[in-house]
Amino acid sequence: MPAQITSLREAVAGLVRDGDTVAMEGFTHLIPHAAGHEVIRQGRQRLTLVRMTPDVIYDQLIGAGCADALVFSWGGNPGVGSLHRFRDAVEHGWPRPLAIEEHSHAGMAARYVAGASGLPFAVLRGYAGTDLVERTATIAPITCPFTGEVLTAVPALRPDVAVVHAQRADRDGNVQLFGLVGVQKEAVLSAKRAIVTVEEIVDALEPMPNAVVLPTWVIDAVCEVPGGAHPSFAIGYGVRDNDWYRAWDDIARDREVFTDWIDRHIRATADFADYCRSAGVRPPVPSPA
Repeated sequence: MPAQITSLREAVAGLVRDGDTVAMEGFTHLIPHAAGHEVIRQGRQRLTLVRMTPDVIYDQLIGAGCADALVFSWGGNPGVGSLHRFRDAVEHGWPRPLAIEEHSHAGMAARYVAGASGLPFAVLRGYAGTDLVERTATIAPITCPFTGEVLTAVPALRPDVAVVHAQRADRDGNVQLFGLVGVQKEAVLSAKRAIVTVEEIVDALEPMPNAVVLPTWVIDAVCEVPGGAHPSFAIGYGVRDNDWYRAWDDIARDREVFTDWIDRHIRATADFADYCRSAGVRPPVPSPA
């Protein structure tokens, strides 16, 4: 069936459920912050969060009590430091204990590809010389039946829901993203359900260099949310808000300061546009002249 063009509120209400495994992907840019806010706003709980590079978006979801587990490879506030809400959950169980499953970037990407391909697992040469093999149950040695070489197997990722941000969609629900492309395509194709937020909906998708087009039949909901990647960005629509990432470090350090920020700017707001007004942000941040 073709994707439904709808509001983000309706998409999250219909497609993200308590206890789901949720993958929110986007590498450097196109990080779906607006969708993460809506999951918090609707009070989803007991989620298993999946992401190759969990940064501020997952710091917020973890600190808001939405998650029971995190499957990831590297976590931090890029260019700034630690994710304080993530760290507090792991070290002190606040606001609730968080189970972690750590992989390499290559392992996570291979897992998405396996899921998208309908395969039970992926094989790679990674993890040799690391202690992840001893610490992560979803990493196992496997012997090649043709050469006898010992390799590493990791199980396919098949999230209940994948959420990504993209530059644009057409009115039929086909989605186009371009620039720094991570594993958004693989995440969407591996998931049972998919939500895509976009900067704009257009009549036709013009060809772009290095573009990926996700056809409407692999997507459940398309939501027009201009600036919805902020404080990340969408190439062609603005730049990264580095000041905001630095400001987050102070907000997230203290439990009370964090909770007040979440309550005022996310839980008490109606949608992403209302959040922007409340928090005093104006995405997208324009490119320097």
